[in-house]
Amino acid sequence: MDFKPLITLLAIVNPLAIVPFFIHYTQDFSLAQRQRTIWVSSFAAFVVIAASALLGLQILAFFGISLASFQVGGGLLLLTSALSMLNAQPAEARVNADEVHDAEAKAAMGASIAVVPLTIPMLTGPATMSTVVIYAEKAENLTQLGTLVAYGVVISLATAVCFTLATPIARFLGKTGINVMTRLMGLILAALAVEVMADGLQKLFPLLARGI
Repeated sequence: MDFKPLITLLAIVNPLAIVPFFIHYTQDFSLAQRQRTIWVSSFAAFVVIAASALLGLQILAFFGISLASFQVGGGLLLLTSALSMLNAQPAEARVNADEVHDAEAKAAMGASIAVVPLTIPMLTGPATMSTVVIYAEKAENLTQLGTLVAYGVVISLATAVCFTLATPIARFLGKTGINVMTRLMGLILAALAVEVMADGLQKLFPLLARGI
């Protein structure tokens, strides 16, 4: 069984890095509201990953985009995410100022902020989706594709655990600990991004595969 897709997804999603955001957005929530937010954001993360795995290639075909081009573009996106993580910033393209204010307003009203911005774009943004599509293309049978979808369940559970234990995790690791974990994940993600881009470039330019 190939665990590289799971490692890549864990590095990109990195729910530990989202713990401070979760605490901030839910600080005025009741216990029931916080639990609902945890459940909805975790399930939404799984839905995004599963949909990308099952429908991503069809969407590319609809727009006439070759997988090789998508691999190069996705690899560049992963590399950009990795560089952000090496600077102790979350991997995905995060919320802008307007989204932050909107999320805070929703939190103040007791509304759920589980899907936006916690799940999209914080947990599962463009880098996550492109990664899943790339690995979905490499699946040789339904079993491997099902395994990729199952990895979405693992990501969902990891997110639920991190959010449920958000307060003790933040207290134990502190800002420094979370930054160290983020940088370590960024280093792993950078290496994986280079592999994805190299594979795509070899498909676009076959001469590269011959060492020319």
